[in-house]
Amino acid sequence: MAKNIFIAATGQNCGKTTTCICLMHLALRKYGRVGFIKPLGPKPVIVGNRTVDKDSALIAQVFGLNKDLRWMSPVVVYPDTTRRVVDGEVSPSEFQDQIKKAYAELEKRCDLIIIEGSGHPGVGSVMKMSNARIARLLNAPVLMVTGGGLGNVVDKVCMGLALFEKEGVEVRALLANKLISEKRDRTLDYLKRALADEALTVVGGVDYNPILANPTLRRVSNLLGSPLHGNRREAGRIIHNVQIGAASTQRVTELLQENSLLIVTSSRDELLVTVANLYKVPEYRSRIVGLLIPGVAPISIITQMILDRSNIPYMRCAEHTTAELYREITEDVSKITAADIEKLDLIKKLAETHIDFDQLDALFS
Repeated sequence: MAKNIFIAATGQNCGKTTTCICLMHLALRKYGRVGFIKPLGPKPVIVGNRTVDKDSALIAQVFGLNKDLRWMSPVVVYPDTTRRVVDGEVSPSEFQDQIKKAYAELEKRCDLIIIEGSGHPGVGSVMKMSNARIARLLNAPVLMVTGGGLGNVVDKVCMGLALFEKEGVEVRALLANKLISEKRDRTLDYLKRALADEALTVVGGVDYNPILANPTLRRVSNLLGSPLHGNRREAGRIIHNVQIGAASTQRVTELLQENSLLIVTSSRDELLVTVANLYKVPEYRSRIVGLLIPGVAPISIITQMILDRSNIPYMRCAEHTTAELYREITEDVSKITAADIEKLDLIKKLAETHIDFDQLDALFS
């Protein structure tokens, strides 16, 4: 029988999938056969001729598990799935059987199986398949992932613990993610003392890192539904700053920060031409990731020629205002994809230095 560990979270954007990547990487250094399953997948994507959850597809691509993908995402949730369950068109027992069969297939092949939950512990309750109920179904102890902080974190942890306790599932550890490095020890100390009455161990996860938090050009292009023009080889470049080109051309160039995406309206010909030319200058290449060009006015023919010849990456978003674009990008939570090689490599390195896998392995033995 394979060992297993259920990765739950106190809510969205805690770094649950990042934690799964970390644990997969570390586990593969110790175990010969490590499997992954996301029993309830709310984010369907098509891989080949199969619809699977996005996170299962990511893990399969990153760790070369495509041959197991059919079992890694047994239940995919579509927009009408919950309605069909409530209407009685689909029975929760059918989904539970699919999950158990898929898990049994992985168990034949693996020494350790990492199970990723969906959202917060209660997600799936409308279908009688909350995280807690699925953990019980698979007889899996839980590692609960949370963000950094204290009061809000402890409040959410206690709510989650109540649901797992109701289902008779053991939460063995809490992994605090996105810690501020200089406050890491202090935060973990406070969490341990605040949760001292609970039967779980508090451990540290991956510290907050802007490389992981910030989007790539590819992410922004997909987010806005706007094709990337110019140097598409830079699609994976990470944007650390989003700057609005509202000041004079000289002032905008003086204020350029490292790895910036500049939002410049289509009528600012002088600024567009200047930035395009600066992109070709080595000293400025590290500062300019690309351009985002809103505005209903067409780009002048000469300016367009200069943009194209410079090969600067740019996106044209005539239907959006500058304020709308800035808000949409800065409020977006960047998610890891298989194409984000720099981010994936960093996650694996951080896993080796930030997470004590031997401690976790002992807790879940």
